[in-house]
Amino acid sequence: MLLIYEGILTVPPFVREGDTVVVHSMDRLARNLDDLRRLVQQLTKRGVRIEFVKECLTFTGEDSPMANLLLSVMGAFAEFERALIRERQREGIALAKQRGAYRGRKKALSTEQVAELQSRASAGEQKAKLAREYGISRETLYQYLKTTE
Repeated sequence: MLLIYEGILTVPPFVREGDTVVVHSMDRLARNLDDLRRLVQQLTKRGVRIEFVKECLTFTGEDSPMANLLLSVMGAFAEFERALIRERQREGIALAKQRGAYRGRKKALSTEQVAELQSRASAGEQKAKLAREYGISRETLYQYLKTTE
């Protein structure tokens, strides 16, 4: 069976011996080198073949020391690239916040609704019921209650 894998971090449990998992890129399978090596090792021990399209690498479990070296080096580069992308993203968000273009998500409730919510919660109404009534999650409800304490 050929399985084209586009997820991140977890491999479906239904892969079995003789299957081939095709992954676009190493960074789509794992976020860091340790996870990548662990996943590749676990899958190849189960008899699953792994192909990385972008890196043009295939692992079968009968890999040479050179294949293991390539996995480590390419995985390290993928991890490094991911770290650079995240760093640039954080810098961009910080710059956007400075110029006022990034304000975050719009508040779910108005100030009046929050005041009403707090008074009803302090009166003992069930929080799950309040969350459903206001159309917010319980976590959001608790965040609103926490801000006034």
